[in-house]
Amino acid sequence: MRTLLKRILLFVLLLITPSLVAADRLSVILDWFVNPDHGPIIIAQENGYFAEQGLEVEIIAPADAADPPKLVAAGKVDLAISYQPQLHLQVHAGLPLVRVGTLIATPLNCLLVLDEGPINTIADLKGRKIGYSVAGVEEALLTAILGRYDLSLTDVELVNVNWSLSPSLMSGQVDAVIGAYRNFELNQMEIEGVGGRCFYLEEEGLPPYDELIYVANRNEHNRNSIVRFLNATEKATQYIVNHPQKSWEIFSSTAKELQDELNRKAWTDTLPRFALRPAALDAGRYQNMETFLNSAGLISEIKPVESLAIDVTRE
Repeated sequence: MRTLLKRILLFVLLLITPSLVAADRLSVILDWFVNPDHGPIIIAQENGYFAEQGLEVEIIAPADAADPPKLVAAGKVDLAISYQPQLHLQVHAGLPLVRVGTLIATPLNCLLVLDEGPINTIADLKGRKIGYSVAGVEEALLTAILGRYDLSLTDVELVNVNWSLSPSLMSGQVDAVIGAYRNFELNQMEIEGVGGRCFYLEEEGLPPYDELIYVANRNEHNRNSIVRFLNATEKATQYIVNHPQKSWEIFSSTAKELQDELNRKAWTDTLPRFALRPAALDAGRYQNMETFLNSAGLISEIKPVESLAIDVTRE
């Protein structure tokens, strides 16, 4: 009888104490070095929300900004932070990727120029140098934007500046940069005392879209672990919204390089852009982006939404 009671007690303890059970591992590769865009992930880690969900999450910063989706497609990493427009192009190129969640629910990308520089309209970019960081997606977006002004990529010179977007613009290495984030590069230039001006992509013909999304391997992904990951980041987002100052203190305490004016300003500007329901899917955004890319000649056909994005809570 004592043995039976001990077994029952142990079973009950295992049910009510998740920490006694080995956590499931999940690897997540970021799109960039750690910055305020990744707030919900870092807060979920620091506040123990992943542990509450029985997850041990490995957060990886990429060596190259173009690598994350490729690593997921190759089965090397479970999740990658990527960009909605990039997902469309990569799925059409045959990569086995699918959107499973949203991190930043509004566009951040912009075409950035010097406020007092020679570029007053996009038409002024003819014969100029444009810096970029992510090959493929930003070139495609630039193609669509330039086309509205009867320009093409052959009318400009593209320069891969990798992480150095605003510095390359401020130093005169390029005349404009695509892929600059309005919550980061604009603040960086302001701090340096250099005025910047954004051409917002959604005001230049692109439909509204999700800037940062979580992508998984379409053929091989652990739905249960992803759902728990999204539950944890949703809880973290609510904490950030409810406690913006405290969450900033937690976030910035994780690395000395985050404890500066640039990241503080970017944190404030990013708060209203986090997806409050990361698992929720706005199918219209994916349909509209397919239609736009097709009309711009960047994809040859329009794929159904379910081949691009899913709601894992309903899968």
